Amino acid sequence: MMGRLNHEQGQLFYSFSLEQVVPDDHLARKIAAVLDLSWVRAELAPHYPNNGRPSIDPELMIRMLIIGYVFAIRSERALCRDVQVNLAYRWFCGLSIEDKIPDHSAFSRARNERFRDSDIFRRVFERVVETCIAAGLVGGEGFAVDASLIVADANKQRSIRGAEWNKERAAKEASRAVREYLATLDDAAFGAASEVTPKFVSPSDPAAQWTGAMRGPAFFAYADNYLVDVKFGVIVDVEATRAIRQAEVGAAKTMIGRTEERFGLKPERLAADTAYGSAATLNWIVNEKKIAPHIPVIDKSKRDDGSLSRENFTFDKVRNVYVCPQGKLLHTTGRIHEGETLLYRACTSDCGRCPLKPKCCPKAAERKIPRSIYEDARDATRALIDTEAFEQSRRDRKRVEMLFAHLKRILRLARLRLRGPRGAQFEFTLAAIAQNLRRLAKLVARPPPIAAACVA
Repeated sequence: MMGRLNHEQGQLFYSFSLEQVVPDDHLARKIAAVLDLSWVRAELAPHYPNNGRPSIDPELMIRMLIIGYVFAIRSERALCRDVQVNLAYRWFCGLSIEDKIPDHSAFSRARNERFRDSDIFRRVFERVVETCIAAGLVGGEGFAVDASLIVADANKQRSIRGAEWNKERAAKEASRAVREYLATLDDAAFGAASEVTPKFVSPSDPAAQWTGAMRGPAFFAYADNYLVDVKFGVIVDVEATRAIRQAEVGAAKTMIGRTEERFGLKPERLAADTAYGSAATLNWIVNEKKIAPHIPVIDKSKRDDGSLSRENFTFDKVRNVYVCPQGKLLHTTGRIHEGETLLYRACTSDCGRCPLKPKCCPKAAERKIPRSIYEDARDATRALIDTEAFEQSRRDRKRVEMLFAHLKRILRLARLRLRGPRGAQFEFTLAAIAQNLRRLAKLVARPPPIAAACVA
């Protein structure tokens, strides 16, 4: 016989347990098993007054934001609606079926006041990394670093030319994003990263960089920088910067130093792409940090016109000279050009009667060879290129690229919602927390035992 729901009379009492309705294999349950936020209230206590009405529980707000980034709910309005109706989300946030959901405007106030002053999401991120370390997911031997461009919340049509933008005039009626930019003018990740005036500036978010790096239409963007342990792809640090190479390289240095200070982790090797292969950067990695750089070297010495390149000359380190194929010597005065380059010159008389002159220096009286003062670090890096360890690091570096692909396609962070350097850092940190928690949930968490009998 066909069954039919009876809508004529509802029950007077219901027996319901939120614990029982959340499936054992639900991602929210797995993440709850590895996430500890019991310390949050004590951390934020100094940022709340002792009088007045009780605020919304900060742990509840952080749990809701984590749900939003883990499950790619990009809008805080949508997040409040989803937590209202999704029982698994309610359970994760510690809400009962009758508890009221905070208004979306509470997140904006907390983010720009108490959460901003306390840097609470950096603390949450570090606690999650510590959990990953304790679970054995961080090897500490090999790191990979990379950056990815994330589109900023800035309208190209409302931008102005960089030469026309006036910092002093903008400061008089500044929005929060503009004030944040003006506060970072001396920061190596933003204002001090480059003295070059950008082609266009967004008045609503001047820290966003106008870039055409994607080989398509130019756009405003921030760079999301990850430092990743290659054992299981755990993000050990995250940093927001301007979308230019100098800022990204500076972020790599900041993250490596901060990870060593905070967690006592210093890798034996570092994998990266050519953007990190400048002489000065390699010198910092090799000589200052004592890390093996598995990084392609930026080398512009090779000539493609058939003439002799620098590699055809032999450097004699003892005598500090280059020896040409004909056995003549190229000396240097020791003067440093452009901050890091020595010039080695041959004698005009030697080059004038040399049979190789048409292939060596056909348009100059003598041959000159530039050499970086950090060439030893470049040589040490070149010596690693053909090793199996270097090839393994090249494969390991794909873990970072996969994390960025996951960030944009699964977590849907292809475009920022928040503006300014702090807004970008806020979103990038929360996204990194979400990615690490998902990795923990996959590799560590196990379903809990069957819940006890429900309570009326």
